[in-house]
Order: sequence, then structure tokens, then C-alpha cells
Amino acid sequence: MPKQKNKGMTITAIASIPLILVLGNSMLIPILPKMKSEFDVSQFKISLIITVFSMAAAVSIPILGYLSDRFSRKAIIIPALILYGSGGILAGAASAWFSNAYIWVLAGRIMQGIGAAGTAPIAMALTGDLFKGGEQSKVLGLVEASNGFGKVISPILGSLLALVIWYAAFFAFPIFCLISILLTIFFVKEKKKEEEPPTVGNYIKGLGSVFKTEGRWLFVAYYTGAACLFTLFGILFYISDILEKDHQIDGILKGGILAIPLLFMTLTSYITGSKIGKNMKLMKKLIVIGLILMTASFSVLVFFKGLIPFFSILVFSSIGTGLVLPCINSFITGSVSAERRGFVTSLYGSVRFLGVAVGPPVFSALMKWSRSGMFLTTAGITFLAMLLCLFFIRVKKEEPSKGSETLFEQLKFT
Repeated sequence: MPKQKNKGMTITAIASIPLILVLGNSMLIPILPKMKSEFDVSQFKISLIITVFSMAAAVSIPILGYLSDRFSRKAIIIPALILYGSGGILAGAASAWFSNAYIWVLAGRIMQGIGAAGTAPIAMALTGDLFKGGEQSKVLGLVEASNGFGKVISPILGSLLALVIWYAAFFAFPIFCLISILLTIFFVKEKKKEEEPPTVGNYIKGLGSVFKTEGRWLFVAYYTGAACLFTLFGILFYISDILEKDHQIDGILKGGILAIPLLFMTLTSYITGSKIGKNMKLMKKLIVIGLILMTASFSVLVFFKGLIPFFSILVFSSIGTGLVLPCINSFITGSVSAERRGFVTSLYGSVRFLGVAVGPPVFSALMKWSRSGMFLTTAGITFLAMLLCLFFIRVKKEEPSKGSETLFEQLKFT
């Protein structure tokens, strides 16, 4: 565990990693319509700028998760941040100087996606390594709040940078990455591994035993995390489109409006993470309540088109997301021993990225089909997550045993 005098800076360094990650998509959301006109491509093709980033991350995350278990978290995080920043430089340079910029921007986004695979998921595993018990849940809440804070400021930041020139956001990425790299180098101190890392065969066998005994609830948790991110980025994509098309709102005002639901999610994530400790029963209760709020919000949005009532109702889904994600993070991060934590948390990060990846293109198709159908489909996805969590995550009535490092001993599974 970090020394007390450095603990604040250690937490800041860890929290900066997912903050960098979330800027990768959210900062571009406000400028997608501008990119569409500049590149002269279809709505589907412009949604791929979000999708290829997330797909590349989803594919790369399990590999980097294994490497972080085998070597160290910092050995993966620092090169990943360098690659992430380099992808931003490529995308920005292509937008500024290349004639066929769209293809090069996609290439840069793929580079950023691979780099992103070594950021937030590994940061979750790093939190599990450095902090224990209630403090671990609190720091994970801060990590999720940092993620949310990035989502709050990034639409505004993207809009502000676009006032300089529309592709300026791409050149901002390497600057943010450099700050995070320096914080990680100087303030994150990992323990040296005393044992030799397991062979690939033994590692896979160990993971197999984890998923054989605990797979059912883990997959439910994975689905829930992916559903939250799918709905979040799908709705942001929808809002970005209607603000410009239907309400002629652009620039900083647009970024500020996009930030409203994200602000509520961030505040809720921070409060949730600071209060849950290791209370398994409370975590499950908050997950179910959060998913009910999301389902109800999406269902009711069918009937409202005016901006003020629309956002007033959407806020409840944001609060629901803020209740769910810190609890799911705590379940997953605390459930596995340190030598396999990187892979299990990375796989969770992978499915979250898949949720982000499919959100914009799926919502693009749903928007063409039916607005009511879009919201009811979204409500159905979160309702299914609520049922799965209700029936497949069961918490023992007994108090957790003292000194227990894993949540598996405190959870009872069907």
C-alpha cells in the first residue's frame, strides 16, 4: 500500500489514467457533425471514428491484461499512453495536411484504441494491488468518478478546442498523455514480484478455474457494465445529433448541454464509491436500484421531446449509471487474486469498450427506424441487466471474514 505522504498523489496518478481514456471518445462527440461535413462521409462512417477506437481497445485489452499480470502494471500503462498520444498526432496531422484524411484518422484512432487498452482496465487492477478493503472501494469510486469527470469536461473541452480549429482535439491528446505518464512514473510505486510469473498454460488453467466456479455472476457483471456504457454513448450520440439538427445548438453551448447528464453520473459515482466500503448487500441493492432508474428513465423519454423535460428525465438514468458502475467495479476488482486480477479486470474493460463501440452505430440505425423504438430497446437492455443482477448475484447474510482478500468468500452464487 502506498505510503501515507504519497497516497494522495498516487490516487491522482491512477485517476488520471481513465481520465485520459475517456477523453478519447467524449471529446470528439461534439465535433462529429463537423467531421462528417469536412470528410464528406455518411452518418454511419462518422460513427466508425468512435467504433474503431473502442473495437481496437476491446480486442487488445485481454492481451495487455495478461502482460500486466506477467510483468507489471506500469510496464504496460506507460507504453500504452505513449501509443495513445501518437495516435492523436497521426489523426491531427492527417486532418490538417492529408487529402484522404478520413482513412488516416481511422488509423490513428485504431492506434489510440490499442493504447487505451492499457489504461483504465489496468488502472483498476493497479488499484486492487495497492489498496484493500473499504479503501479499495473508495479509490475505485474515485477512478469511476474521474472517468465520469472526463466525460463531463470533454464535450466542453472538445467544443472549446474546435473554436481554434475543428481538429485541434487530436493534438490535445499527447499533452494529456504526457501529464499522466509523468504522474505514473513518479508517484505509482509497485511492489516487486517475489515469485516467478506463471507459464501461459498454468495462467490459462487458473483463469479457467475462476470462470468455471464464478463465471455465471462475472458474465452478469460484464453484461451490466457493457449495457451501461452502450446506453451512455448511444444516448450521447443521439443528443449530439438532435441538438444540431433540431435545435441549431452548436459550439460551447452544445458541449455544456452534453455535460449535464454526465455531471450527475460523476457526482453519483463519487458518492457511491465513498459510501459502499465492502458492504456487499448494499452494493447489490444499489445496482438493482440504479438499473431500475435507467429503465424507467428510458421508457418515459419516449413521451418527451422538449429539451428541458427531456434532460430532466435523462438525469435519472445518469444517476442510475452512477449507482451501478462503482459497485460493479468493486465486485470485479476485489474478486480475484492479484496474479490474475489484470486479466479479469481487463476482460471487464473489454466488454465495456464493446458497449461503447456498438452504441453509436446501433443508435444511428435505431434513430432511422423509430425514436420510440430506440428508447424502448434501450430500456429493455437495462431491464434485462436488472433481472440478471437480481437473480444471479446473491450475497451471504454472514459478515465477511476478517482479513479476507477476495469477494468470492463473501458472495454466494446460483
